[in-house]
Amino acid sequence: MVVVMKNNSTPEQIKSVTKKLEKLGFKTHIIHGTKRIVIGAIGTREDLETMNLERLPGVERIVPIMKPFKLVSREAQETDSIINIKGVNFGGNNITVIAGPCAIESREQLLTAAHMVKKAGAQVLRGGAFKPRTSPYAFQGLEEEGLKLLREASQLTGLVTVTEVIDERSLNMSMDYVDILQIGARNMHNFQLLKVAGQSGKPILLKRGLSATIEEWLMSAEYIMAEGNNKVILCERGIRTFETYTRNTLDLSAVSLVRQLSHLPVIVDPSHSTGNTKLVPPMSLAALAAGANGLIIEMHPDPSTALCDGHQSLTPDELNLLMKRVTRMLEVLSDDSAVEMEDVVNG
Repeated sequence: MVVVMKNNSTPEQIKSVTKKLEKLGFKTHIIHGTKRIVIGAIGTREDLETMNLERLPGVERIVPIMKPFKLVSREAQETDSIINIKGVNFGGNNITVIAGPCAIESREQLLTAAHMVKKAGAQVLRGGAFKPRTSPYAFQGLEEEGLKLLREASQLTGLVTVTEVIDERSLNMSMDYVDILQIGARNMHNFQLLKVAGQSGKPILLKRGLSATIEEWLMSAEYIMAEGNNKVILCERGIRTFETYTRNTLDLSAVSLVRQLSHLPVIVDPSHSTGNTKLVPPMSLAALAAGANGLIIEMHPDPSTALCDGHQSLTPDELNLLMKRVTRMLEVLSDDSAVEMEDVVNG
């Protein structure tokens, strides 16, 4: 349920409505849209209807949200959320590219990768300091040493940084080192970690689970937003099906659908979804055509020596070529004779 305030409502009126809701036990969230402010209220429709909120100064109307995900939904906020992180915008008409190695292996490897990512034109550097691996004998990451290297790479290049956190300990350790915290596919249903991520106040990159439905994915985002953190970026990274020719099955229909259901930005991971470097470029372009707000791509200075996922990592030259193709694709999408991104979102 959301309370839509009038365009000319004052801060005092917004505070008065919020206080009345909280006094009666509702959990409130103020959402600042581009046109007006709405107050998200978690409670039953019957309770709200008996409060006569429409009679309060500044209130325009009450809108019931029928979907189980409340704060995440387009009903709570009609306009796209735009998340600004050190001048880099996720959401709306912005296309943001994240690139870098799956795992941080050494100072030389990461700094080399960072400069190559910057040169290619991507805005965000990815690098795993904590690596949840299927085998307990596989490389598990450099942990805090890797986080320090990420911070150094950011200072040298100006790139925004993102790393995956796997538990509360790694999340707390990452807070002072990186700009975006990633919740991976295996932890999408780790509700305690989602709560802590929400309480952190940091931007969260939330990947879809291996077998998660769209509703389950959005409900995980709801966990984060329910803790007061509205800086959530969704990431479609493929789901597990019976197909064996690709690592996962990239669900691009989910991108268009989620952008209709939710105001949150949605990016796509063509590396993990396909597991095949030859498929990364075409799936990247297809993702943009489907309405994705950006991409997260694995790139390693020398994939043949990578300790993790070298088979799906682009070389620096391949990343440069892909970025040029992305630029041309965006020109086509923005052309009046082509399909506008807004048309893709609105069907």
